[in-house]
Amino acid sequence: MSTRLAGWLFAGPALLVIALFFGVPVLAALALSLTDFDIYALADIGSLRFVGLGNYITLLQNPLFWKALGNTFYFVLVGVPLSIAASLGAALLLHSKLSRLRPFFRTALFAPVVTTVVAVAVIWRYLFHTQYGMVNWGLSSLGIAPVDWLGDPAWAMPTIILFAVWKNFGYNMIIFLAGLQAIPEDLYEAARIDGASGWRQFRHVTLPMLGPVLLLVGILTMAGYFQMFAEPYVMTQGGPLQSTVSVLYLMYEEGFKWWNLGNASAVAFLLFVIMTSITSGLLWLARRRGVE
Repeated sequence: MSTRLAGWLFAGPALLVIALFFGVPVLAALALSLTDFDIYALADIGSLRFVGLGNYITLLQNPLFWKALGNTFYFVLVGVPLSIAASLGAALLLHSKLSRLRPFFRTALFAPVVTTVVAVAVIWRYLFHTQYGMVNWGLSSLGIAPVDWLGDPAWAMPTIILFAVWKNFGYNMIIFLAGLQAIPEDLYEAARIDGASGWRQFRHVTLPMLGPVLLLVGILTMAGYFQMFAEPYVMTQGGPLQSTVSVLYLMYEEGFKWWNLGNASAVAFLLFVIMTSITSGLLWLARRRGVE
């Protein structure tokens, strides 16, 4: 038996599971996006019609889609850098030789990642309540007027971004911590001998050595933030004034509120195309700069 055949035999069961539970649903959703599948088609499959790219054209002419896309990009462009910065900062603190109780702080900082999103979002919604929330109570003690965090279009998305950063930064922190521990100490020793300050060591040693890790964390974080759904669903229901409606939230409403499953599938594949394009661009840029 050849090595190639043996490899396919070992990989075969896993590939079969992936094809059955991922490939088939994706192809079915793609086919669904080319039809007008709705609640009437659920009752009578005979009423199903093929509309081609009609769902995509209608979607691109829908102002709500562009509003949701803008909200999603706002969430990604602000939330991803904040999340990466918080993760890297926490990892640097835990990696420092001056830090104490490292196991405790690693567990404490990672704890939000393993908590249930919906349950924590409900708690945050009460923390930021206009009248009874602890955040406004703290502001009032400083003489600052209460802020309608989740009811003001100017503050709703920043509040959700803050929640998402707090909820997810611990996962990237662990990845950064592993990357920091893989950097040879000899490089820092050589930099100190050359008279490099702490900031120069970070800029010329730490960041270049963390290049591949930064790329991985950036892509994973961006993919997760593009799929924002639970946060606005629990905390704002897409409001106020649709300021927190995301693309995934729009897909949910089209599919499970209005039962336009064809439109919902079209939303999903447009989001897939956007995410694939941006990820491919990041990988191309990383290759141009020699980050592998």
